[in-house]
Amino acid sequence: MEKNKNSTPSLKGKVSEDVMEKISAYSLRPLSPEEVYVFSVILCDNDIDRDYERFDRAGLEKLAQLFLGKTGIFDHNPKSQNQTARIFDCRVMEDPSRVCSDGTAYHYLKASAYIVRSQQNEPLILDIDAGIKKEVSIGCSVEKSICSICGADAKKSPCAHRKGKTYDGKLCYHILAGPTDAYEWSFVAVPAQRRAGVTKGYRQEAGNCLEHLLKSLSFGREVTLSPEQSGALGDYLDQLKTGAKLGWQYLEDLKKRVRSLALVCEEAGEAAAFSSLVEKMDLEELKAFEKSFETRLSGGPAPQLAPERNPSQPSPNGEFKI
Repeated sequence: MEKNKNSTPSLKGKVSEDVMEKISAYSLRPLSPEEVYVFSVILCDNDIDRDYERFDRAGLEKLAQLFLGKTGIFDHNPKSQNQTARIFDCRVMEDPSRVCSDGTAYHYLKASAYIVRSQQNEPLILDIDAGIKKEVSIGCSVEKSICSICGADAKKSPCAHRKGKTYDGKLCYHILAGPTDAYEWSFVAVPAQRRAGVTKGYRQEAGNCLEHLLKSLSFGREVTLSPEQSGALGDYLDQLKTGAKLGWQYLEDLKKRVRSLALVCEEAGEAAAFSSLVEKMDLEELKAFEKSFETRLSGGPAPQLAPERNPSQPSPNGEFKI
């Protein structure tokens, strides 16, 4: 699961002893204030985003713990040469001047990170100060994705409600609860969240990676699959093929049943014309006709079907079939 926000300007002035003490917990040797560049970054918040998802306050508190020590990279590319910064402090903040789109108090996750001053890092430091390297995106996993309408956990038992739709005047969105891991945070280029102007993507546990892959593909993004993800996607496509085959078979069987019921009810008119009409019906229309015919038949004698018999033995009452 990935959520995004924008970085804030660097911390001005000399780096304090307290800050250096926190940084020293992640460095192999003591660093001097002159050797580090420190800046703050807003990682995520509890507002409803463009994908109609939000973290809850408890989730932000958990993420504040999980992101301590996490490295900053570029575009979620985990190569070691893309490591740029490291978070040494992280906490949940409240902005009294703002409220979330649903009217609740606005909270955000603010982190402090450091970069070692070097000739290689000077262009990045300059870009951060100039506001060019601004947007960031976080990568994390969550335990639950709760529907705001009915409270169902979409990760375990998906409901019929759809994110972004309104039900009885209430907007449907998912509450991302119970963060279990924080992977990294990345400088990114394309903003997507409404207010923060940041990008958003998805990264999930191995068994639940398909949401990220399918969303990325639907947005036309370039996707590199690991062997595990490739296998999971292949299994998913096999399931879709099997489900599609069963669905088509069910649809054809339902068409046959509707044609038969219509003939029994003597309401079909010309058989060929009704058969053509049935071919154009969708699933809901077919089920509606099936229910209507069955209701009408239940009010009178049930139709008889000819029993199986040995063709060599003649029937005294003749033969009838439906």
